[in-house]
Amino acid sequence: MASDPNTGFDDARAALVDRLIERGYIDRPATERAMRAVPRHAFVPDPRREAAYRDRPLPIGAGQTISAPHMVAVMTDLLAPAPDDDILEIGTGCGYHAAVTSEPLDEGTVFSVEAEPELARAARARFARLGYDVRVCVGDGHEGWAAHAPYDGAYLTCAPETVPEAITEQVRPGGTVVAPVGRGQQELLRLTRRADGSVERERHGSVRFVPMRATGVDD
Repeated sequence: MASDPNTGFDDARAALVDRLIERGYIDRPATERAMRAVPRHAFVPDPRREAAYRDRPLPIGAGQTISAPHMVAVMTDLLAPAPDDDILEIGTGCGYHAAVTSEPLDEGTVFSVEAEPELARAARARFARLGYDVRVCVGDGHEGWAAHAPYDGAYLTCAPETVPEAITEQVRPGGTVVAPVGRGQQELLRLTRRADGSVERERHGSVRFVPMRATGVDD
C-alpha cells in the first residue's frame, strides 16, 4: 500500500468518502478502503490541489481530466477487482483511477494504456514516487495491451463510440469490462464476457467522459 506524502488532506479525504457512502456511491468495503487510502491531491496539478476532495472532475492538461471521485468509486465497485486479478486500464491520465484500482490487488497488477506521452511519463513518475505498482505504456487504447492478456477485468476512463472488440477479446471468460460509451449522450456499461466470446451487457446510467482518442504506439 502506498504512503501519503502529505497528511494535511486526511480529514478532507475522509469526509469525502463518508459523503460518497451516504449518497450510495460505494457498496463494497474494498472500494471504501481504496478510496480512503489513495491521496487524490497527489494526482491533481498544484494550482487545483485545494479542490482535490471536491466531488467533481478537474483538468490535468492535454485536454484530459481526473474523474470525479464518485465516478471512480462507482466504476471500482462495478469492476470488483480481486487481490490476484490482472486489470487493463485504458486512459491512464494522471493515474488516480489506476491507483484506486490497484489498492485491492495483491498478486495482481494494473496495466494501463495512455494516448498522451507526456501524461504517461508523468504518471509513471507519480506511481514510482507514491509506491504504486502500475505498468504504463503509450499507445492506442482501441487496441488494448495484448502482451499481458488475458486480463481478469478491464475499464476505460474515456468514452469510445462502442467498446473496442480488442479489449473484450483480451479479457478472459467470466471477466468484466466497465466503460462509458457513446458520443454526446453517453452511458456507463458493464460487460461480462461469456465462454463463447459473446458479452452480457448491463446499463448503469448516463455519464460524461472525454472522448477516446487514437494514437500511435510508443512503448
